[in-house]
Amino acid sequence: MTEETNETTGPRFGGDVEDGWGKVADAFRANFEGSPGEIGAACSVYVGGRPVVDLWGGLADREANRPWDKDTIAQVASTTKGAAAICAHLLVQRGELDLDAPVVRYWPEFGSGGKEGILVRWLLSHQAGLPVVDGPLTFEQACAWDPVIRALEAQKPLWQPGTEHVYHAVTYGFLVGEVVRRITGKSLGTFFAEEVAAPLGLSAWIGLPEAEEPRVARFEDAAPFTVEELLAGMIATTGLDAETVTAWVESMWTPDAVQIRAGVLGGALDPATGYFRTRAWRAAEFPAANMIADAGSLARMYAATVGEVDGLRLLDPSTVETMTAIQTDKTEMYGLPPGLDIPADRSFNMSLGFWRACPPMPMLGPGSFGHPGSGGSIGFADPDACVGFGYVTNLWNYRPDDTRAANLAKAVQACLG
Repeated sequence: MTEETNETTGPRFGGDVEDGWGKVADAFRANFEGSPGEIGAACSVYVGGRPVVDLWGGLADREANRPWDKDTIAQVASTTKGAAAICAHLLVQRGELDLDAPVVRYWPEFGSGGKEGILVRWLLSHQAGLPVVDGPLTFEQACAWDPVIRALEAQKPLWQPGTEHVYHAVTYGFLVGEVVRRITGKSLGTFFAEEVAAPLGLSAWIGLPEAEEPRVARFEDAAPFTVEELLAGMIATTGLDAETVTAWVESMWTPDAVQIRAGVLGGALDPATGYFRTRAWRAAEFPAANMIADAGSLARMYAATVGEVDGLRLLDPSTVETMTAIQTDKTEMYGLPPGLDIPADRSFNMSLGFWRACPPMPMLGPGSFGHPGSGGSIGFADPDACVGFGYVTNLWNYRPDDTRAANLAKAVQACLG
């Protein structure tokens, strides 16, 4: 069944939906009417290696009144990290990368500052103690790659590696990407293009070619929200009590907190500069944060991790089993006040590069794995249902209780029966 709607009073929708999958189309349309709504978005679902849902709608650029169409691509922020992790696990699968080897086996200069014992698995599971770069770094230096690598080589860990964890918002991509580069001689963006995107025919890039620029959706931020709304959203999604959530927020989101510093990469990524709207940002390689893709490519990529897609499977079942074993349930979150315990499955249920399903991010159920992105995008797979899922949007909403992707996932569950 083909979906194509031109309505003078509402958003335009297009795409293909197989019989029996209409509930996903219904949920997709409903997202445009809900809160925060949508400007433009796309959703794709693969089952058993083939697409059953491929939907898009709304506007790719509200300012220019440009419709979202089949060829529209969008920035997906940290959804990039899942693609980076797939690249690393391809090397593990080929016997070229050992998860339990010290990073210095592949990157000798990394060992200064007390880092000689850091294991590869701690880079992938955000346990290396390197979420921030002291800097100062400029945006141009960050885009050039090597200055960030030199800074990370000199950096001392914030904690004893392997004993605590916290989200390495930007450094994750440089750490994993440099290991990939040392092994293959290729940047992670090039490796991804050659080993993942090209074989699968994806419209997805870490380092966007200039020729693809006209396809990029222009994103906007959703309405701001209060601290009280943040707390209420986190209580609702985590199931933790108000006292615990309040203490957590007060410790982790103060101006000097590690999670704030992690996002600015030693000053290189100051959001006040608007760097994330520039051609220079899209052209550079930030394997934690700047992939540009469509929903179909995310779904197709993840589908190829749990089954064959047109005869190609990226990762074998044993690789998937290894890479999805949860790691952050074995260590405490860094920076919490003494005595405050935040369970991993209520906060950061991280395996070796992938979020695992948990109350804040249910996906399709216990077997699901993937990665979300700031603003709302997500790609994930479910081995049990042999599903690959992708959702992208250009209305970036930062509330923890954003239900747009979850609404679509629930509709997928309903269609699976």
